[in-house]
Amino acid sequence: MDISRDKSPTAQETFLQMAQAAGLRGRLLVTIGLLLLVRLGVYLPVPGINRGAFEASIGDQALTGFLDLFSGGGFSALGIFALGIIPYINASIIIQLMTAALPSLENLQKNEGEAGRRKISQITRYVALGWSVLQSFGLAIFLNSSSANINGSSVSVAINPGPLFIAKTVLAITAGSMFVMWISELITERGIGNGASLLIFVNIVAVLPQSLGDTIKLFEGGDRAIVGRAIVLLLVFLVMIVGIVFVQEGSRRIPILSARRQVGRKLYRETKSYLPLRLNQGGVMPIIFASAVLILPVSLAQFSNNPLLSQIITSISPSGPTPWLYALFYFVLILFFSYFYASLIMNPVDMSQNLKKMGASIPGIRPGKTTSDYIEKVLNRLTFLGAIFLGLVAIIPTAVESATRVPTFRGLGATSLLILVGVAIDTAKQIQTYVISQRYEGMVKQ
Repeated sequence: MDISRDKSPTAQETFLQMAQAAGLRGRLLVTIGLLLLVRLGVYLPVPGINRGAFEASIGDQALTGFLDLFSGGGFSALGIFALGIIPYINASIIIQLMTAALPSLENLQKNEGEAGRRKISQITRYVALGWSVLQSFGLAIFLNSSSANINGSSVSVAINPGPLFIAKTVLAITAGSMFVMWISELITERGIGNGASLLIFVNIVAVLPQSLGDTIKLFEGGDRAIVGRAIVLLLVFLVMIVGIVFVQEGSRRIPILSARRQVGRKLYRETKSYLPLRLNQGGVMPIIFASAVLILPVSLAQFSNNPLLSQIITSISPSGPTPWLYALFYFVLILFFSYFYASLIMNPVDMSQNLKKMGASIPGIRPGKTTSDYIEKVLNRLTFLGAIFLGLVAIIPTAVESATRVPTFRGLGATSLLILVGVAIDTAKQIQTYVISQRYEGMVKQ
């Protein structure tokens, strides 16, 4: 096979490597197999549940749609994967926030190398286990006390309600959540891309056909006004896809000059290179984290049955009486996680020190603190622009959906779109990285 040694891999080269290279092909098969396994597990039912009564009790609520988005319909089906990857994502948020606040965790992350990262991963698993038990217990309490009016009679959701039912439900859902977490780590280690992101991607793809089907039914009705509004909504989504791709790929390249160096009798000239800073450092993770945080208050309101708490949560719901408050809250969360993720990924002080060690500098900027201040200023501006765009992309489709009164996406289209496009781009880059590594391995063998 002819390969382009000095360029990025072409689409033809990528697909040929995926089919022929044993290492890349094995990673693809492992990823696909594990994703299929998770999808099959979504429909393994939690025992002791009256399905008809459960479906009647939950109705068409915002929490149901939100949980189905991340569990691929597992919550509506009430399978053992009802919580999906949500506890692991919440645990990751908690640990990363604590890492920035606790010096001991920060030392593990920055100074302990691979051993420190393994310890943090283990702590994250324990937090995910505790969070899964907590959420499973809340869901079990809700199921134990819920009932539905079917044919004029009240039917309990739990076939045999009581402490034993609660214990079995907590055990089943917690075990399912831990299994999903293990699968996500296997995909990260032995598959392609970030396991948690890919699981969310597949779950969204599994739920979107229903929304698309409901949208197509609007066209079958023949009402020109509804058809026109649906077309406007779809056009907005297409424009958003193009914008997301541009922002995800956008970067600021800061020029760097490397000093002349002498090796033996040879004197090498100074070389020019670039320090690329992405417009959106956090990728799709700020959206995922913001969406996961929004689930927490909705879950508390659903399980506590507190009228005051329910009223507060309704006010920040996309389908509530004040959707602008929901949009503002969501926007602020995206801004926060964008800056937070950028601070974790890029450290201007470390970058300045590394440039100084390599004998490189930014033209017109003195090495040391001046360089770190310059990089920090550029990084803050880029993060601000990227976060503003992410927030607008998350809010505008929802606003257009409300204006056009086309409820088929139930306010989840923007979040789904951002995650789908972001994960697709990241996964494509990961595959290209493996193709490049296979290319250079072939060069060494030749």
